[in-house]
Amino acid sequence: MSTSRTANLLVELFVEELPPKALKKLGESFANVLADSLKAQGLAAADAAVTPYASPRRLAVHVSAVADKAADQPVQHKLMPVSVGLNAEGQATPALLKKLGSLGLGAEVVASLKKLPDGKAEALFIDTVKPGATLADGLQKALEESLAKLPIPKVMTYQLQEGEGEGFQPGWTSVNFVRPAHGLVALHGELVVPVATLGLKAGRDTQGHRFEARVSPVVLRDADSYAAQLREEGAVIASFAERRAEIASQLAAAAGRAGQHLKPIEDEALLDEVCALVERPNVLIGRFEEAFLSVPQECLILTMKANQKYFPLLDTEGKLTHQFLVVSNISPSDASAIIGGNERVVRPRLADAKFFFDQDRKKTLASRVPGLAKVVYHNKLGTQGERSERVRAIAHAIVNQLRMATLPFAVDDKDHFDVLDSKAQQAALLAKTDLLTDMVGEFPELQGIMGGYYARHEGLRDGVAIAIEDHYKPRFAGDALPRNHTGTVVALADKLETLVGLFGIGQLPTGDRDPFALRRHALGVIRILIEKNLPLALPELFDAAAAPFGELIERPTEALLGFFGDRLAVSLREQGYSAQEVDAVLALQPPRLGDIPRRLAAVRAFAALPEAEALAAANKRVSNILKKAETAVEAQVDAALFKEPAEGALYEALQAVVPKAQAAFEQGDYTASLQALAVLRAPVDAFFDGVMVNADDAALKANRLGLLATLHAAMNRVADISRLAA
Repeated sequence: MSTSRTANLLVELFVEELPPKALKKLGESFANVLADSLKAQGLAAADAAVTPYASPRRLAVHVSAVADKAADQPVQHKLMPVSVGLNAEGQATPALLKKLGSLGLGAEVVASLKKLPDGKAEALFIDTVKPGATLADGLQKALEESLAKLPIPKVMTYQLQEGEGEGFQPGWTSVNFVRPAHGLVALHGELVVPVATLGLKAGRDTQGHRFEARVSPVVLRDADSYAAQLREEGAVIASFAERRAEIASQLAAAAGRAGQHLKPIEDEALLDEVCALVERPNVLIGRFEEAFLSVPQECLILTMKANQKYFPLLDTEGKLTHQFLVVSNISPSDASAIIGGNERVVRPRLADAKFFFDQDRKKTLASRVPGLAKVVYHNKLGTQGERSERVRAIAHAIVNQLRMATLPFAVDDKDHFDVLDSKAQQAALLAKTDLLTDMVGEFPELQGIMGGYYARHEGLRDGVAIAIEDHYKPRFAGDALPRNHTGTVVALADKLETLVGLFGIGQLPTGDRDPFALRRHALGVIRILIEKNLPLALPELFDAAAAPFGELIERPTEALLGFFGDRLAVSLREQGYSAQEVDAVLALQPPRLGDIPRRLAAVRAFAALPEAEALAAANKRVSNILKKAETAVEAQVDAALFKEPAEGALYEALQAVVPKAQAAFEQGDYTASLQALAVLRAPVDAFFDGVMVNADDAALKANRLGLLATLHAAMNRVADISRLAA
């Protein structure tokens, strides 16, 4: 009996330059899908080591301990009921013989059939063996599956120039793939696996670096020599992770050579993209004229990163220097030509940025306001000019809500709020005007940032420039919040205008589609309200934001409350709170989101008490009883109607506990408010042990329900603690 041969497997697809922003995902997908398919077919163990490789011109994977043939698998086939397959004499019927024939079996196997229970009757079964897949067949299937599932951003169609088969004509057979493919390697140990795809037959030859490979082609000895041969003979670091680490190391070393305490800008996406552009990195130092540093550094950094893929160098204070790092794909003995070329290329880019900056400052932001009336925001919601007026109205309403809040906000005096209102109105009016500037037209990512620079250049009063710059914040998860009160008000107004307007015309996110980033806007509002502990309630904010739209929209307050609840729940769970803790707090729909962290802390502290489990279960029981009541139950109790000692004992306990819990609640000490309830465990347990709530006497029943309603109100002021019950 022959045994299968096990060896490591290497598969490489050699192609033209792959899209750099997609390379990392393409490499991971190619490796994982191919390896998973081999494992599913029994050709590789579930714990087989999988090593992906991805460079600008190749996708590859190394899988350990792959068999050249999978083990045979026993299979039991159900044929048919015994009464159908065998006649009265126990002989095979024509129906059974036909069924066996479809399986490639004859009448000689009838004697080996098994009779096994199948429901109320017996059925005939036969045991067969399914041959295990050969590596050639299994790898062919895995390769096709891997290519079919590649997350290709955009497919190319190209014609094969070489091929086999009768009637093949070069240039007439089309192939669809991410880039034209030119080579396929499939090595099982030192042996080539005969597979084919994209018009290519597998071999052992691949190509190294376009300019610096020592040999061409690189002839691979076996699967395990792949990475080493490519590095030594082909001048290619095949592993994406190794190449990325090498670039990061060289960037840090070059920054040290450029000057003491300098460091390259941190940008993970840029590092990934540059890693996908080079096969063997060589980091060099370039410089530009210091005169360009008069331009806002965000402009210079963006043009260097986005257009040139450079890493600007920053000093210890985070300020841009006149030096930058280039990641070259070649390593000549004299790199001066490469450095000089990059310096010449970047100079006109920086000159353009300086020109835009100088030209933009010739017009004030206020002079650009009328131009917003010509910029369409949304065909159902009007222009950016109309939008700015709505944001101003919402900002005014937010300031008034802060002015009237029962909890103090900043300095509680009339002058403060009048000044805040005036600043917010001015910032909201000017916030979108930088959309009309040349700089933002060239670099849309700088909107808000450039408005802040231009406002400071004009000498606008303190706080307004910062508010214009910050009104988009937070732009992404983990981003900073607006730095001052004016920016906070305008940022809230801007996000609320977007959310209310788009929800009001039915433009809701669906599945993965969220073209207007409404989930991000909602999380931004949530973060501002919670982290700045603002005394503002969501329903009132939504109503205030809807008012300036007039008849343009349907008021979406209820839909937005549900949307915010979902986003808030997800965010809190991501921060480490349990689903039970989050559900307990959000079940009450606290209007002030700033309360939520303290409520969650109180619930967590309460859940740690020995009485918590019993009280949560009792609260759940009380909730169910009150829900089943024929009419709404009011929290009213007549002590004169008590019949059982447990009723009076619970009532007295509530009389003692409720004032303490209420006082702590009103002071914002939610932990103390919940913990005061711990003493209720014994009287609550005694009540349910000794009192029949649904008494025959209607007055007695109503009084007992009123007592439970009083208990329910006391226990669920901070959170719905029934959600903590198992």
